This record gives sequence, structure tokens and C-alpha cells, in this order.
Amino acid sequence: MIHPWLQETWQRLVGLGARLPHALLFVGPEGLGKRDLADALAARLLCATPGADGHACGHCAACQLRLSGNHPDLLPVVPEADAASGKEPGDGDDAGEGEGGSGKKKSSQIRIEQIRDLQEALAVTGHQSSRRVIVVDPAEAMNAFTANALLKLLEEPPEGCVFLLVSSAPRRLLPTIRSRCQQWSFSRPAGEAVAQWLSASEAPPADLLALTGGMPLAAQRLARNGSDALLRRFVKDLAQLPAGDPLKLAGQWESWLKSKEALAAGFGMPQLVEWMQRWVTDLASLRLGGRVRFFPGEDGVIAALAQRTSVATVTNCYNELARIRRVAQHPLNARLMLEDMLLRYARAVTGTRR
Repeated sequence: MIHPWLQETWQRLVGLGARLPHALLFVGPEGLGKRDLADALAARLLCATPGADGHACGHCAACQLRLSGNHPDLLPVVPEADAASGKEPGDGDDAGEGEGGSGKKKSSQIRIEQIRDLQEALAVTGHQSSRRVIVVDPAEAMNAFTANALLKLLEEPPEGCVFLLVSSAPRRLLPTIRSRCQQWSFSRPAGEAVAQWLSASEAPPADLLALTGGMPLAAQRLARNGSDALLRRFVKDLAQLPAGDPLKLAGQWESWLKSKEALAAGFGMPQLVEWMQRWVTDLASLRLGGRVRFFPGEDGVIAALAQRTSVATVTNCYNELARIRRVAQHPLNARLMLEDMLLRYARAVTGTRR
């Protein structure tokens, strides 16, 4: 499916025809449909009779193999955790960890063994034709060793191979990886395109759309996961924190993250820290004379909090949250991380204005 805000890009890709480069890198914020675009392009490249609109026909032998998940020339490279859960990591929440039938946690990284398996697969002649498509998503899930292994394939690609890399954090990729790919950048869709999509689909609540920065697919995913109730609790707790105990709230949030509600929604420490960052971003925006962007329904609360802080204090708080977020996926001690985060925030909003 090509979303309205990606139609122009799709037509440009289709128009390249035989001039399509051997490696493309789709970059942009989560929730835009980058993976959907990559999948549609992969389907077109493998289809025997694509339609006039550029899409795969869905009926030929190649399409039937692909739709059944058995096309040998379509080679997805994704983290084990995402493959096990069926997630589409490039446009959803941060990759988490799942469990297999053995109870062993699956990796949230793309492992070097997966690239070695890919190398072996590409050494074999293609099944249907000379065209093979490799989809790497999210590309930033590769560590340096894995990325270097993929780099060798990008530098000397087997004949007929097309690499489609999807990334929401391209700066985390090796510069040499980026330089070997033709980069296609995506930004927040225009309001008209989003309105067109909302009118024809299950519209997420306005507060979730604002929380995701206007990323429609991310907002829809949050709505389907029941995150609107989680968001209400988050806002209520932060609004009451200046008069409360941050250490007590840290304990409550630790239990909250382990609750059935949070686990069912896939809500974990990375998402909680991200929401904190966006809340503090709105605080900073007001202090700088801007507007509330991520929590417009709480502009009164945020305005009152902003009067109790300063640009320097709230900026320092944001920077500390950025540091915390880098390790939020695998915290050594979740309780201590929550206490550290909430104490820093409490100091920022209860200090004197300078």
C-alpha cells in the first residue's frame, strides 16, 4: 500500500525503470510508511507483469510466492525480535525483544550471522529470474561488524541484486554504508495528505497524532495498541509531580511498565523516555516563545510548568533525557533509571525562574 503522502515518491521510483540504482536508503521519521514503500518496490521488482500504476500484479507465480512468504529471491534482513513478533520495525516503535518457543529472548539487533547467511544465499543462482531484492530494516540495528559485512556486498553487489535499506536514524549508520546507497529522504506529510488518509481509514485520536509529531501510521499504531489510556496516565502523573514525590512516582512507574496494560501495548522504557523528551520539548518551546507541539491538549498545564523553569534548566533536562534514552533499551537497573529521570525533571520544574 502506498500512502497518499508517498504517491509522488512512488511515481519517481517507478519512473527510474532500468536506471534504478542497486542500493537505496529510505530515511525519515518513524510512522511514515517507509517500509511499506520498500515492500511495494520489492514486489514490483520481482513481479513478472507489473501494472500500469507500477504495482505488482498480485497474480503471477512470483507474486503468489511472495504473498505466501516463500519467494526465494526476496530476502528480508530484520532483527530476530521483529521477525518473531511480526513487527515492521522501520516505522513503528523502537525495536524491542521478543521470545521464541524456547523462552530465550530474541535479539533486537541484526546479527553478523544474518549477513553471512545472506552472502551464502546470494552465491546461489536466483530462482525466478536474475533479479533479487534484499530489504534491511531497520538498517541502524546493525553494529559496526555487521555493517562492515554488509558493506562488502554493497561495494561488490552480485548481478541483479537490489538492496533496499530502511532507517529512522541514518546518523547511526556507517558513513560508508550511506555513501554506497542512493538516499531518499522523507519528512512529515502535509496536512492535506494526512486528511485524505484519515478520511479513508481508522483515524487515531488527535492527541496521539500530536504526540507522534503528525506521523499518521505511528499514531494509528498507538491507537490500536490502546496507548491513549497510557498517555492519559502519563500526563496526569507529570502534571501532579511538582507537588509529589519523584521517588514514589518512580516506583509506581516501575510497576506500571510491568503491568498487563503496558505489556499488551508494547509500552516499555524506551517509549516512556521518548514521551518524557517530547514533554520537555514542549516546555522548552514555550520558554523560547514557541508553541506546544506534542501535547496541545495540555497547553495550560505545560504553560504553568514553563513559568517555573528557565531555558537553560529545561535544555539541560532535555540533554540528560537524551543520554538516558541511549541506554533505555537495556537499562542496568530500571528503578534507578526512573528515579534519575524523574529527579532531574522535578528539579527542572520546581526550581526558581532565572
